Amino acid sequence: MGKVAAARKLAAAAAFGGGGLSVLGASLYGVLRGEALLARRTIGKADGVTPDATGWYGRGRSGKALKVALIGDSSAAGYGVETVLETPGAQLASGLAEAADRRVYLKSVAFVGAQSRDLQDQIEQVLPLKPDVAVILVGANDVTHTVRPSESVRLLEHAVRLLLDEGTRAVVGTCPDLGTVEPIAFPLRQLARAYSRRLAAAQTIAVVEAGGRTVSLGSVLGPEFAAAPALLFGPDRFHPSAAGYAHLASVLLPSVLAALGVLSEEDLAPGAFRQEAVLPISFAAVEAAARPGTEVDGTRIAGSERGDRGRWARLLRRRRHPRAEAEAPDADETSPEAAPVEN
Repeated sequence: MGKVAAARKLAAAAAFGGGGLSVLGASLYGVLRGEALLARRTIGKADGVTPDATGWYGRGRSGKALKVALIGDSSAAGYGVETVLETPGAQLASGLAEAADRRVYLKSVAFVGAQSRDLQDQIEQVLPLKPDVAVILVGANDVTHTVRPSESVRLLEHAVRLLLDEGTRAVVGTCPDLGTVEPIAFPLRQLARAYSRRLAAAQTIAVVEAGGRTVSLGSVLGPEFAAAPALLFGPDRFHPSAAGYAHLASVLLPSVLAALGVLSEEDLAPGAFRQEAVLPISFAAVEAAARPGTEVDGTRIAGSERGDRGRWARLLRRRRHPRAEAEAPDADETSPEAAPVEN
């Protein structure tokens, strides 16, 4: 089965309650399950302790504040770093505050080990905040715990719809490419690569159909990490280092700015250097899964959302912003009421 057909079939299985095992085949699924247990033993059990990035960023900035929810697993929580400054939440919120020139309140509910089944509970924790945008990073634990891919995608789509129904924009960092993680041995490594890329493609189809946008995070555990594992992986060789999390935040930031509508005209203008294209969603999803840092969101052609091959999607690589100097909230700046929010 071709990659596009497989991604489309997996997304359809999620939508209609199918099993989705045919993406890899039942026998390979069994191998993946057994090898995943060995990989988790090698990686070791994460203790779940991460610095909490929740709080206010962008001191001294004026204008209407932005509220951001950070949802998902250890890649969102920043497992393995020692200070708030090193977390992806602090890196993202600091960059957003500088690029938008506003104060930013970040509420992080991500935790180590989270899977797609945990998203609804996390969303219920952040909805009282009425966030402007939610950033979701999830999928790697679904792969290593061999969650049925159709179930994983279904739960993610449901989470995105919950957010959009409450007026919160959704940006999803799709499942990273796990094929370069050293503790994952062969043959699992090849299977994990195929599994994670197809899951990422199916996540993209589901999220864009629901009205959100995605960013391919293959670069988080992909070629750039493979080239410099000592720098970009943490001590367990599975989670990113502080430098790795900073890289992750820089990949997400332009798409979060786009979702919030605070990009400059230069960033919004189409350009060949950004390799922008409009494709049917299934084709765009597969293309994005193979090209780290690629954003996909819905668009229209001649006023229509759909063509003969499904929903139209815009695929582009946004211009990266220079990394902002990260800051950490003071002890008295962790609640939403600690700084004014204009209505």
